[in-house]
Amino acid sequence: MNVSRRVFLKAKGVTLALPFLHSLAHAVEQPTRGVAPSKKLVMMYVPNGLVRRCFFPGEEEAELPGFIGGFNADKTKNERRYQNEPGIYPLELSSTMQPLQDHKDDVTLVTGLDRTFKPGQDVHAQGASCYLTSLSPAQAAEQGIRHPNGRSLDQVIGDHVGGTTSFKTLEISCNGFKQGKESIHFDNISWYGPDKIAPSIKEPQKLYERLFVADSYRTHIADVTDLVLADAKSLSKKLGREDRHTLNGFMEMIRDIEIRMAKLQSVIENVDIEVPKNEVIPRGEYIRLQADLMLLAFQMGITNICTFMVGPERWDATLMYEGVFDKPVQHHNMTHNQKGNGYKELQKIDIFHIQQYAYLIQRMKDIKESDGTSMLDNSIVTYGAGLGDGATHQYYDLPLIVAGKAQRQIKQGRFVKCQSGTLNSNMWLTIAQLMGLEIDSFADSTGVVSELWT
Repeated sequence: MNVSRRVFLKAKGVTLALPFLHSLAHAVEQPTRGVAPSKKLVMMYVPNGLVRRCFFPGEEEAELPGFIGGFNADKTKNERRYQNEPGIYPLELSSTMQPLQDHKDDVTLVTGLDRTFKPGQDVHAQGASCYLTSLSPAQAAEQGIRHPNGRSLDQVIGDHVGGTTSFKTLEISCNGFKQGKESIHFDNISWYGPDKIAPSIKEPQKLYERLFVADSYRTHIADVTDLVLADAKSLSKKLGREDRHTLNGFMEMIRDIEIRMAKLQSVIENVDIEVPKNEVIPRGEYIRLQADLMLLAFQMGITNICTFMVGPERWDATLMYEGVFDKPVQHHNMTHNQKGNGYKELQKIDIFHIQQYAYLIQRMKDIKESDGTSMLDNSIVTYGAGLGDGATHQYYDLPLIVAGKAQRQIKQGRFVKCQSGTLNSNMWLTIAQLMGLEIDSFADSTGVVSELWT
């Protein structure tokens, strides 16, 4: 059997790249053994901030000030609830972080990160669009840079490490709304350059098409697994026991994804008239399906860099959080109704989002790569928001969790308290260097977060 550096299954316009298979290493044109798997980067973004009292350890039982709920993002900055005592501490999971209990040794919580806010753009729009550029429109103007600030972090990293993959970067969104309610600045975190959006893929079917076929999926096949299964079965006979297990798992994952896409399509077609039709896909199913498609792209060597936007900023429309609420709710509206026990209802969404992050971590732990390590061992997977608190629109104390070891470069299971006021661009510079970039600055950075390194 003749194979190139990566093995493919093909059928009627469908090309399916396979994960690394040891049994075929002898047939590869260039030696593959001993070559470490590629590093992967996922930057997961959650909208509308979070309930910080339930997220940041030590704040839940503290005396809390009243919510301002206005539009002055840094109005409470001089009344910061806590000033960090910089250092590395044992990780204690807050109530919101409890879904990460089984992954406590795989994640690090980082606090004390700020991004300077300057008026000139809606706080939510600036939170999303400037998340990976680290400069506000006003700051960019002062430096003679058109907003957003050139290329976002993911694109900068993709420029350096994306040359061996089909796509330097992949942009995924879980915004299921059929009609736009805000500008692109509320619904995008990745930019090719000034005002040049790197468009995210929102529909699972379109994401699937981009990964598997060059042209329209429906004009080629009804079910890709039916066409490649025979080829896969033939290939399986040439593989060792471990590789047969890998191939079977890979094909099963694709088959499962198609079943889930068909199920979601049925949900859309048969939706109750009472449910808003502009976002009818159950949130958890939708997010997990998009995450699994992303992981397929990693396994197939299509890309190693991905931004993953859980939802758009503000966007006052209802969403169905299955298993959380009995009916659709408005996330943004809830962030400004936290008085009394209101924050406890909002926290349910924060926990729901952390559950999706935990799902992604578990899936990456389960996927084994060419050297026997897990995909998570070779990855950096961040979870964060552009607002520190959705009620006050604050731009300080931005939440950030970092999972993965980046090939033994990150020691996990810790609580890193940065000096309060540390620029979040310092974290982006750190991640760029962990991904192999030899750069000394990014945006307005002043250094790296050295505590993250082993």
